[in-house]
Amino acid sequence: SVLNSSHHRLLIVLLTVVLFGVIMIQYVCPSRDPYIAEDGALVRFIPRFNFTTADLNRVVDFNIKGDDVIVFLHIQKTGGTTFGRHLVRNIQLERPCECHAGQKKCTCYRPGKKDTWLFSRFSTGWSCGLHADWTELTRCVPLRMDSREVLENLRNYYYITILRDPVSRYLSEWRHVQRGATWKASLHVCDGRSPTLTELPSCYSGDDWSGCSLPEFMDCPYNLANNRQTRMLADLSLVGCYNVSVMSEDERWAVLLESAKHNLRSMAFFGLTEYQRKTQYLFERTFNLEFITPFTQVNGTRASSVEVPPKTQQRILQLNRWDVELYEYARDLFLQRFQVARQQERRQAREKRQQERRRLRGSFPFLPFFFFFFF
Repeated sequence: SVLNSSHHRLLIVLLTVVLFGVIMIQYVCPSRDPYIAEDGALVRFIPRFNFTTADLNRVVDFNIKGDDVIVFLHIQKTGGTTFGRHLVRNIQLERPCECHAGQKKCTCYRPGKKDTWLFSRFSTGWSCGLHADWTELTRCVPLRMDSREVLENLRNYYYITILRDPVSRYLSEWRHVQRGATWKASLHVCDGRSPTLTELPSCYSGDDWSGCSLPEFMDCPYNLANNRQTRMLADLSLVGCYNVSVMSEDERWAVLLESAKHNLRSMAFFGLTEYQRKTQYLFERTFNLEFITPFTQVNGTRASSVEVPPKTQQRILQLNRWDVELYEYARDLFLQRFQVARQQERRQAREKRQQERRRLRGSFPFLPFFFFFFF
């Protein structure tokens, strides 16, 4: 009887210790961090620009059940098609977007409402024009959304975009145009109208520019591929839209660059094609949404397969010097945001572990005695 009683007590003690161990592992030990490799990639990163705390701590109170709308500004050849598909097919949602085989557009309604939370190519289509830029979207989107449903309260619009290394993006656009792409349907609306043929001449005669060589592509002074990212993120009204006679070229582009930097900083989120996993991480933290499957880094693009002589590469850099400046600025801001977000996450994880330890010590005050007695 005494022996049985001792066995029972020992069994209870062992079960308590095992239970304690399970709780400790679950709550106190840090879980496997999928972004640990991304931290290692920042070892050689040295920030060049000073940003405010508000610029770096980018978390928005996105209410998908309310009236908030994410607006995706899709710049050509930045990997925006892949990212756009992630938005409609790869986010864990209470009410997932409805996507049907053979249809490009998906229906992305809020839970319990027939109202979209996403304004993008794969949800609403090109409602403000093919590859509409910042100037077009900021004026057009509120009108389009109100035409669907007028609300008593103003909607919150959260603009997002993806940027890419300017040389890779430029080469990718050339290859795309070479295969017959034109984007002729783009409206380029600014201050209420599209540009005239005098303001925005065409680089080619005929239906498209298929078969054009890289030198031909670079030689056209009206080619919108040049500094496309800067132009599409800037407020074109500041420089007289497409009327280049308003100011000198250098003055015009300096104004556009500063405008693009300001708009990029003010956007809810932007990602970089060259940093897919960091892009995923920052989007998830910014909007408190999670993707189902992780983003993958694809480096074997058509642009990467083009062998460009150093002299030609230098010319591409010169043609896109404003985009080069913008991208360096964007990359710096992006990586600083990632660093800050990771530091905050690690601090929050430490605080959570400390709270759990304190809670466990309060719940099991007798455990230290058991550990001392048996071990």
